[in-house]
Amino acid sequence: MRTTLTLDDDLAEILALRARQNHKAFKEVVNEALRAGLATLSQPEVRMARKIKVRPFTGGLMPGVDPDRMNQLYDELEADSQLEKMRKERDSQP
Repeated sequence: MRTTLTLDDDLAEILALRARQNHKAFKEVVNEALRAGLATLSQPEVRMARKIKVRPFTGGLMPGVDPDRMNQLYDELEADSQLEKMRKERDSQP
């Protein structure tokens, strides 16, 4: 297939040099370079495994917070939020 391809000057020089060094046609070198580049794109990326040091942290809750009553706390905060919203709506009405 014939097509027009615009190459950066530095890449064109490298490809022409490789073609001369390997006694190949310019288009052969371009095709080989494209195939090699596309082959690396289709392969899954291999990452080097890094050792990760995990330091445990004992979290916990603040003193006085009962984990069994978290839902109750949420309900109270939600009720306060709804009351505040209703007050703002009432105050904004003429």
